[in-house]
Amino acid sequence: MNLPMPSARPVILDTDIGSDIDDTWALAALLRSPELRPLLITTATGDTRHRAAIVAKLLETAGRTDISIGLGPSSGPMADRFRHQGPWVDSYRLEDFPGTVHEDGVGAIIETLLRSPEPVTLIAIAPCTNIAAALARAPEIAPKCDLVAMAGSFRVGYAPGSPPEAETNVRCDVPAFRALLAAPWRSLCLLPLDVCIDAVLAGERYARIRACADPLIRACMENYRIWARRVDWMTVDYEETRTSILFDNLAVTLAYDERYFAFEEIRCLVTEEGLTLDHPDGRPLRAAGAWKDLEGFLDHLAGRLGACEKFASGKSGP
Repeated sequence: MNLPMPSARPVILDTDIGSDIDDTWALAALLRSPELRPLLITTATGDTRHRAAIVAKLLETAGRTDISIGLGPSSGPMADRFRHQGPWVDSYRLEDFPGTVHEDGVGAIIETLLRSPEPVTLIAIAPCTNIAAALARAPEIAPKCDLVAMAGSFRVGYAPGSPPEAETNVRCDVPAFRALLAAPWRSLCLLPLDVCIDAVLAGERYARIRACADPLIRACMENYRIWARRVDWMTVDYEETRTSILFDNLAVTLAYDERYFAFEEIRCLVTEEGLTLDHPDGRPLRAAGAWKDLEGFLDHLAGRLGACEKFASGKSGP
């Protein structure tokens, strides 16, 4: 178990875990990052109780039931075909989680930010429904918070060389993302599809993860294999050879280490369809628009998830 460093940054993770498998790997990487001290994990959109059960079981597996869980507003039960990791938690009862579960996850976000004696980093890897609701209730939270969001598409879409498109975390709740852009955060940085589509672990890097005996990583692999056979927006035939795209892991890494990314100042404007444009009328912010060291990032991530000295050496943390 990787416990936080004494000087670790306090963070909140807002996730829609249970849809794309990358949220599961991102949570594992967060728990493997001693530079970060997770205070709260909130679940967003859809059946947030089902999503929270996945978080809770992973936290129990990792021995981190000290981390609180918060439920965002739920839109009701998800159909079985959308519960992509459902079999892994079918027999798990959220009520049995030995840690704290906040039924009002939005309120938990507000309370955590306002009570913290130091700025908190909010890692947003879901549609921004919970964040917008928190801002509506307590707009004073923004200046106390650094926000890192996996969101947007400025030059590249979901495939290499493809045109920009409406990225899911924006498209699924456009008003919420606009509310996020309008808030006066202490700092705001986006990780758009432009860089995220390169975040795939394959070859020796992936082999190290598959061979890792750590219970948390074994649980991630179990979820990956379940997800690969149930996901319905694409055909996954590579779960034994590489990961899917690990979009959300970039946001976790950026919360403590910027060295791998090349940043640019953009002015983000969001259309009704959820397209993010660099436009003179948009909100000025930083975005990781390109890679400075992609291979270094992949080695670092493989080292964290595979607990391999070869990959972790020379990088921050163990």
